[in-house]
Parts: sequence; structure tokens; C-alpha cells
Amino acid sequence: MTGGPVGDPAPRTGASAQTVLELSGVWKRFRAGGREVQALRDVWLTMRRGRILGLVGPDGAGKTTLMRLVAGLLAPDRGSIRVLGCDAAREPLRVQALIGYMPQRFGLYEDLSVQENLDLYADLQGVPRRARAERYARLVRMTGLAPFAKRLAGALSGGMKQKLGLACALVRAPRLLVLDEPTVGVDPVSRRELWQIVGELVRDEGASVLLSTAYLDEAERCDEVVLLHEGEVLLNSQPAALGERMRGRTWALRVPGADLRAVQDALAGQEAIADALLQGDSVRLVTREATPPDPGRLPAGAILDSVPPRFEDAFVALLCERRPPGARLTAGTPVSGHPRNGEVVIEARGAQRRYGDFYAVRNVSFEVRRGEIFGLLGANGAGKSTTFRMLCGILPASAGALKVAGVDLRRAASAARERIGYMSQRFSLYANLSVRRNLEFFGGAYGIEPARRAQRRAWALAEFGLEDAVDSLCADLPLGYKQRLALACALMHEPAILFLDEPTSGVDPLARREFWRRINALARDGVTVLVTTHFMEEAEYCDRLAIMEAGEILALGAPVEIKRRVREPGAGEPSMEEAFIRLIEAGARRRAAA
Repeated sequence: MTGGPVGDPAPRTGASAQTVLELSGVWKRFRAGGREVQALRDVWLTMRRGRILGLVGPDGAGKTTLMRLVAGLLAPDRGSIRVLGCDAAREPLRVQALIGYMPQRFGLYEDLSVQENLDLYADLQGVPRRARAERYARLVRMTGLAPFAKRLAGALSGGMKQKLGLACALVRAPRLLVLDEPTVGVDPVSRRELWQIVGELVRDEGASVLLSTAYLDEAERCDEVVLLHEGEVLLNSQPAALGERMRGRTWALRVPGADLRAVQDALAGQEAIADALLQGDSVRLVTREATPPDPGRLPAGAILDSVPPRFEDAFVALLCERRPPGARLTAGTPVSGHPRNGEVVIEARGAQRRYGDFYAVRNVSFEVRRGEIFGLLGANGAGKSTTFRMLCGILPASAGALKVAGVDLRRAASAARERIGYMSQRFSLYANLSVRRNLEFFGGAYGIEPARRAQRRAWALAEFGLEDAVDSLCADLPLGYKQRLALACALMHEPAILFLDEPTSGVDPLARREFWRRINALARDGVTVLVTTHFMEEAEYCDRLAIMEAGEILALGAPVEIKRRVREPGAGEPSMEEAFIRLIEAGARRRAAA
């Protein structure tokens, strides 16, 4: 978020009243790690007043660069950018006084309270003191922050931090609001609330919104969508128009009694298929042409139905057109075999974590068997991260029993940690070390002897496509590459159990697909996976789920079972996101009535 000169200057009178943003032939390049990166290539874009324009694209496509240019934080190498009639390169402070800007990392001061953050941004943006009380009242009502005015920003949940970041960008009502992935890392309930705030701004204040998102269901809510790829505009269209282009290319395939992960993996390699995705008890297919898949190449007993297209189908199909037919991700066989023999390898019995009188986790019980993918879901602050950290041996339990790989975590947590691989939400990589040095460091930290360490490093570089970046600093890598490197580091010692804490937060749909192909290969090889995620489509990839709220488990079972549990009479099966929201809201109502 940026501040500007005092006051709220009007746009230049020569600007069209209906045009809030114009990019004309914009180019931008950087040097990173000794390489030249062309971030944007000849971008042309026009945005009209009162519209929501969404930017989507793979990691490194140029979305954040474009937004920083619009906000006057960078200058283009060539071309021009006009924001509300102002030249963003020549008048950056004037532009910053007219817009609200929320970067990916919130821009909050975590040692200040909610109210102090609002006051600071009001000072930076020149909001007169007489106008603040009314504006604050509207913002805390919209965001639900009123009960937390005195709480430190650093003590807020992820969803609350997002809302505070948005409120700070809005302390002076902006004509244009620029949001860089405003919902990354927050749960579906918080995402829905943030979108309600954005909708209210557009409806009641006439604001225009430019946002980027990794959630393609959010892109469908925008008036227009721009797909960036390698710095170029691949398309600029209304979401509904893209759906029409996909008609006749989307299918649901059911194979009763089959291993759907194996079915998905086999179908994903076929030339005629652009995408194969697990969804409930079926595999969702996107074909390259408006014809069904060849029946002769489908599994025996397969049942194929046509289903309506989604925006995500169009996104994936367009990017797949940039890949040669038949190109596929290589999952490989990353670890030595761990036989799937039904053994319980993760166990929680009445686990609790208490901070004074507050229970972050209360009486949580479940078990995970070898080779199973188990998902731990919940709203921000529900207790899932605390449970996850207890099972990793990072945080001791206050009460109850926790076992991992047969080891009692209350007695020998260090022994259990030797058996697991851990990949955190922020990836825990060393930004000032190269790819090679990160792999070397983690290999040493896991106690791998030097000769074997060199073999594992060579495997990781080849398996995860990191050879070309081996000497690049981690800080210079695109997010998708950091994700690959983080997973490679977690697998250096060939663990039998893998803990993944929101491993795909912020990465694009293609990177998520690549990641889950690897996880499925690990599970087939007998590796046990415990994962937390806010992407509800990823919950479908799990064998079983535990959904938490207020420190307790609300629902436990297979994704299909959980969705059917909340299905309303006479209605079809809800999506995983709909099921999640209904469960969380029902839990909140029960607590309010108690």
C-alpha cells in the first residue's frame, strides 16, 4: 500500500470519464541472478470505470510487475501507462494519491495494533482527521475488525491480516483499487468475505478494481479477465465467453472400483487430453478438441458424461496449447519403496494444545495409514496449523497422545523427525543460497553421508527440472521453482512420511497439477502424506479429510462422504468448497447457541 501527497487530487481533465487505466505497448525487463528476464512484452490494456478486471497466469507471467507499474512503483522500459488520466511513470506520487494498493504481503506493521495500522495509513494517505471516524466505522463494519481494534496485527489470523491490509488500502476511498493476490493463503470463508467487501466497494462507492488471483473460480467473478503468459497478453475476454469456447471439451469419467489416481495418471499422458483432474469419485477431463476421448483408450468399465465447462478448463487448455501434444509431467519414483501394508503411521488420541485458558486444539483424534494422503482443513485460526506442528514434533502437546512412525512425540520427538520430510508454507529455503547449496545444506542437515548426498542432489536436480537454475540464488527463483526446490529438499533423505503445510499457496494451477502428480506418485510408492490446504479442489485429491473449527474436528472421512453429509434434500452433490463452508457455518451456529 502506498501513500502520496496530502489531499485527493482529481484526474487530468483530458482523460475519458469511463477509462481508469490504459497500458500502451508496455515493455519491462529485469536482471536476476545474472540472467535477463523479460517480464512484460508489448502489453496493451484498457480498463473502464466500475469494473473488476482480473489478472491470471502462471508464476512469472508478469502479473505483479504489471501491478507495480500501475501503482507507479516501477517505470516501464518502453510504452506508457495512464492511471485516471495521470502518467504513472512521470507522476507516480499523484497516481499513488489516487489509488489503493495492496501487495501480496499485506504491507502491515505487525508490532502495531489494528487501530494503529489504520491511523498510520490514514496519515500516509493524507486523510483529514475529521473524516476518519466515519471512514473507520465503515471499514471495520465491512471487514469485521471492530472486536480486534487493540490486537497487534502480528497476532491476527491470515484471513484477518488480509482484511486489515484491505482496510488500510481503503482508508481514503480510492477510485482504483489494485490488489495483488488478495486471497492467497486464506480459507474459503475468508475468501468469500473479502469478495463481499470488493463487491460492496464497486456497488456503493463506484470503485474500479484491478486484481490478480491464483484462484480461477475468483476469475469467473470478474467482469473481464486478462491471461498473461511469459509477459504477453494471451487473451483478454469476459469469463463467460471463454466458457463457450470450451463447450464439448469437458467430461467426467467414473470407473467403479478403480484406483482413480492411477486412472488420472494414465489419461494425463494421452495426446488428445489437455487436462485430467481428480474430482470426487470421478476424473474430470478436458480434451484438446470438442470430441469425447477415444473409448478404446479408456479403462474397462469406464462411464463418461459431458459436464459444463469452467473458466479453469479454458485457462489450462490455453496454456496446454503452448505445450507440444503428448508433453507430460514426469512424476518419477522419488523414494525407495515403503509397502502400503495398512500400518498406522500417524496417530492422534485426545490431543490438546492450551495457552492459558485458551484451547487452540481440543480433544483431536484421528489416524493415518501408510501410503494414505490425509488432508487437514479448517478456517484460519481453526487449529489445523497447531495440530500440524504438534505432529511434526515442532510444538509439544498439552495433553493427549501423539505418535508418528511408532514414536511417542511427547518422549522422543527428535527420533520421529528423522523419519519425516517437512515442507512449510513459506518453503523454509535459504534465500541467499543457490539451488545447489540449498540441496547440499538440507542433505547435510538430514545426516546423509557425502557420497549419497551427491547422488540425491543429482536426482533432485534432474527430477524437478532444476538443472538450468542450479547456480541461481533461491531469492531470484519464480514461486513455482521455489516450490519444486522445497519439495526436493524435503525428499533428500527419502522419508517414509511427508508433512506438507499449504504447499501450493500462491502458485498457479499448472504448478499445482505438477505438484500433485508428484505427491500421487509418492503415495503409490507407500509414502504417507499429511497436508494442509486452502484449495478445496486439492481436498478432493486426499483419501480422507479432517475438517477443523475452533480447535475441534467437525467432520472426518473421505471427501465424497463429507460432501454427501451436508447435501440438502433434493439437491445435487455440493462442491467441496460448499461443503466446507456449510460445515464451518453450522459449527459456528452450534457454538453461538451453546
